[in-house]
Amino acid sequence: MYQTSTASSHDLSSTNRRMIDVNSPNIRLYQVWKGSNKFFFGGRLIFGPDFKSICFTLCLILVPVLFFCVFVAEGLINKLPSRVGYILLAVAVIFTTHIIVLLFLTSGRDPGIIPRNFHPPELDDEADTSSISTDWAGSQSGISLPPTKSVTVNGIVVRVKYCQTCMLYRPPRCSHCSICNNCVERFDHHCPWVGQCIGKRNYRHFFMFVSSTTLLCLYIFACCCVNIRLIMKSGNFSFWKAFAKSPCSGILMIYTFIVSWFVGGLTSFHIYLILTNQTTYENFRYRYERKMNPYNIGIAHNFRDVFCSTIPASKNNFRAMVKADFSSSFNSSAYPTSSSLSPEMSKVSHNIEIDKRQTVEKNEFEDIRKQIKSIGDLERCEPKRNNWDHKRERSPESHLTNVETQVEHGAKDREKNTRAR
Repeated sequence: MYQTSTASSHDLSSTNRRMIDVNSPNIRLYQVWKGSNKFFFGGRLIFGPDFKSICFTLCLILVPVLFFCVFVAEGLINKLPSRVGYILLAVAVIFTTHIIVLLFLTSGRDPGIIPRNFHPPELDDEADTSSISTDWAGSQSGISLPPTKSVTVNGIVVRVKYCQTCMLYRPPRCSHCSICNNCVERFDHHCPWVGQCIGKRNYRHFFMFVSSTTLLCLYIFACCCVNIRLIMKSGNFSFWKAFAKSPCSGILMIYTFIVSWFVGGLTSFHIYLILTNQTTYENFRYRYERKMNPYNIGIAHNFRDVFCSTIPASKNNFRAMVKADFSSSFNSSAYPTSSSLSPEMSKVSHNIEIDKRQTVEKNEFEDIRKQIKSIGDLERCEPKRNNWDHKRERSPESHLTNVETQVEHGAKDREKNTRAR
């Protein structure tokens, strides 16, 4: 009996492709990460789900710079004295390399993801029980938790929300990104151009990337203008004739002028956010200019908080070794996604699963045995019928005709009795 149950459970586990054997080697956390992120180089780089947008952004940066180096820089080298043209070319290449590095520092690192809890937090006195409703689930484990609780920030009481996906009360300025499916600390926004959330750990690099891109656009625009001006002086040409002599310079002038308005406006907006210590999410949702901002500690301190503070270490070790019985346990919200899932816990869950299956199989076997026994008892109690009775079995139509005939005979008998009286 026990051998049959064990073999059956083994067959079930072998058919499930998402199950991992207990004796299988350890796997790394990024391989079973629940969020929508994409990992490269063994979990050393973490990107958002829209990784292809980074390739598009790279093309928008590299293609104009390549045209500048091939077509415009040659004219500057020939027309400018000494080594000025080479210097202008070197500055453009170094500036572009700097921007590419900032792009990958922004999009290829943890923006400040908060690890998910293994179980919902306990209800404390700070929770706002007045706002709880009777239909509030609170968590996926069935424990009723209030949707918000109060936290004091710089002497001002703010409310933080409970995240049912991560099973935690979000810290102040934290929000859950629906695209990456993670709670991000000091969440600013999800940038589609870099394919990553902008949070506490990469906001500085994001701002430097945007502002440096603005400066690169202005630099290439200025160099193209100088090249057009040199062409006009060399042959006493008009602007349109100089444009025809170097069409690449004219196209780059138009392109960089348009892009500089976009990235320049974005840079100006984030300068305002930095000086007032706001995030893009807070600016569009809370409108702090209408009420007091609990995070604004003065222009100087706000600037120092963004550019001079130490970037905190990541709260997730994506290369940490973890052992799990089922990879689906990491993909369901009832289990943790951090390295806190130890081998002992996984073995216990595996044993519990086997015991449940053995109990179910034993119960099913007992039910089948009882059903067979009851059927045998019914067969013994049923009277035997001869072959004639089997031949006399009738269809439902013949049975209905027989009933009608019996009713007619009964009516005739009652009529005769009435006449006899």
